[in-house]
Amino acid sequence: MTPTVVPDAFTAPPRAVDGASAQAVFAALQQRAEALGTTLRTPPPEPTTCCGRGCNGCVWEGFLDAADYWRQEALLQLSD
Repeated sequence: MTPTVVPDAFTAPPRAVDGASAQAVFAALQQRAEALGTTLRTPPPEPTTCCGRGCNGCVWEGFLDAADYWRQEALLQLSD
């Protein structure tokens, strides 16, 4: 009888809401990729030009959108 292999439980991280949670998402998915022997593309860099006034179209909004795109792409790559 062949033993049943149960894949380890992996819960995909949720969408990032700030810089710290984005870095946590990047780290979790990169760690998962390393464990699977896969290489992910480099995550987007955090913005350095925010003025802190809460502008409409803030650079952080663009960064968080890019971080979510990276997360979704990584999850697709890791699910293969």
